[in-house]
Amino acid sequence: VQLVESGGGLVQPGGSLKLSCAASGSTFSSYVVSWYRQPQGQARELVAHIDTAGTPVYYAAHVKGRFTISRDNAKNMAFLQMNSLEPDDTAVYYCKAAVGWDEYWGQGTQVTVSS
Repeated sequence: VQLVESGGGLVQPGGSLKLSCAASGSTFSSYVVSWYRQPQGQARELVAHIDTAGTPVYYAAHVKGRFTISRDNAKNMAFLQMNSLEPDDTAVYYCKAAVGWDEYWGQGTQVTVSS
């Protein structure tokens, strides 16, 4: 599986962005999907996680109520809708798809929240 993220950019505090993760391959629906982020100089952290059926199963405390993870298995896509963005949300955001012991990462997309 190859993953390509898109949708990042520069946004003002309080703004919104929707990240997309496009997956190659016909078995995308078998993979659980997660979004991670890595602020500059910090460790990568889990932001949200969605199961194969499309049910969100985890949000990090600091994004709960502001971010929404979703997926469209028919289109081999996953999404992260981010609202009420804050400067602390600035990071490179990564999509991960995993099944069993196998996991695949995208190259990341930069999100910068600044006035």
